[in-house]
Amino acid sequence: MLQKLSIRNYALIDSVDLELNKGLNIITGETGAGKSIMLGALSLILGQRAETKYFFNQDKKCIIEGQFLLSDTTLQSLFEENDIDFYNESILRREISTDGKSRAFINDTPVTLTVMKQVGEKLIDIHSQHATLEVNDPGFQLLVVDTLANHQSLLAQYREQYKVYKKTQQQLSILQEAAAGSPQ
Repeated sequence: MLQKLSIRNYALIDSVDLELNKGLNIITGETGAGKSIMLGALSLILGQRAETKYFFNQDKKCIIEGQFLLSDTTLQSLFEENDIDFYNESILRREISTDGKSRAFINDTPVTLTVMKQVGEKLIDIHSQHATLEVNDPGFQLLVVDTLANHQSLLAQYREQYKVYKKTQQQLSILQEAAAGSPQ
């Protein structure tokens, strides 16, 4: 759950801290109220591309930071796969310098935008006008089935066994290559 969103130097925003409550949070307002600006900033910590033309002050870098409460450990394996420290309160931060270079961090560990996007997709689900749900995505379908069936322990066991399988498969390939290359 997103607990806090901090925006510095983005679009019309010089500096703002938005604290969200537990449960459903809905951003509404009239046209021009800034809803799209907030979603644009949020999309930056979800791995979207950034452009410096959206800076409030072109002479300062833009910083977007989101603090998330991860109540269960379903994301822990994704964090481990990408060598990121897992905490129940995790922070995603994106910094865009004045020259357009971007840096992404999860819990102060530098990550690629791809990794940030993978983690971000698991943390936030934005439903906007004319947007469709991910019901056709097989990964989303499996997530729904596993969540409803409460298969977290079974899923963790499978992931662990799959890692062992992949490692053994890799070792087998190395041994087969060595055997094929050695004179008989």
